[in-house]
Amino acid sequence: MIRDARVLRAGFVPREVEHRDAEVNHLSSVLEPITNGEPADTAIVTGPSGAGKTCISQFVTERLREEVLDVEATYVNCWRNYTRFRTLYQILDDLGATIDIHRQSTPHDELVDRLQQHDGPRTVVILDEVDQLEDPSVIYDLHSLPQFAIICIANKEEELFSRVDDRLVSRLRSSEHVRMDKYHDEQLYDILSARAKWGLDEDVITDDQLYRIADAAAGDARLAIGILRTAAGKADRENHERITDNILLDAAEDARAQIKQKSIDSLTPHQRVVYNIVRDHEPLGPSEIHDRYTEKVDDPRTKRTVRTYLSKMVQYNLVDAEGTSRDREYSLVGSEAASPMQ
Repeated sequence: MIRDARVLRAGFVPREVEHRDAEVNHLSSVLEPITNGEPADTAIVTGPSGAGKTCISQFVTERLREEVLDVEATYVNCWRNYTRFRTLYQILDDLGATIDIHRQSTPHDELVDRLQQHDGPRTVVILDEVDQLEDPSVIYDLHSLPQFAIICIANKEEELFSRVDDRLVSRLRSSEHVRMDKYHDEQLYDILSARAKWGLDEDVITDDQLYRIADAAAGDARLAIGILRTAAGKADRENHERITDNILLDAAEDARAQIKQKSIDSLTPHQRVVYNIVRDHEPLGPSEIHDRYTEKVDDPRTKRTVRTYLSKMVQYNLVDAEGTSRDREYSLVGSEAASPMQ
């Protein structure tokens, strides 16, 4: 049943992207100067979860590398590499410049010096989930180096700007902004149809089933592809000739659970403490959450930072926020909140 499993994987970058021509052209134009050996503006790519931000950024950089010999690219997941050291180390590691760097003893400034001395090809640095950085000054480190072009990916611009100092805010505000909206059901259907065409044998899933996946995913391409992948995997393991409605129903629940668990596993230590407090004592207002949080950690972050943590968890469907900003309360997202697969 599965013709090419790569096509169904979450991180797969297709040869052609659906319904993002304007965004692809915009980002390509921002990065174009590096193809001529010139510095490029920083690009800020924003939009909700599952809008294709990462896919588009990697698609554009891959096309650049196909067209120009002296262009490289490196990808950093800032949710995983949330400290300044980890981010700088990841970039240098991709450049092959970490042989004598010791994770425990090498100072940050040494890593920045290494990047300043980099004399290889111009490099596009994709900072995914950049609003997760505990120390956003790493953006400033890179911004000042003309041999690097930066793509900053975040859900919302304001959450990125709220965490950086004034010297960087002005630079980021003058950067090129590529904004993405949620996909419509028809657009998600087209994305799923293309994945099914290249990844599955013919006639194993119907157009009606693809439309139902699109509807259940509610604009989130990551979830839609996850449902398709989970359903195909289950049908293949059980030796079905096609994906049945029952398999699809189970796949929708499983895909949501997998994405939720992956998001929980990706939380930083401080975010995990906040999440556990909401889980154990819901519903709670932000002040009470912060009070409980400060009792549990040695180096507590500010109320503003904890509110950013909570906002991030709302965006990733881990917690719900009810009420206005003055009387807001947070609780865990219940399974009943998930869109049913009818």
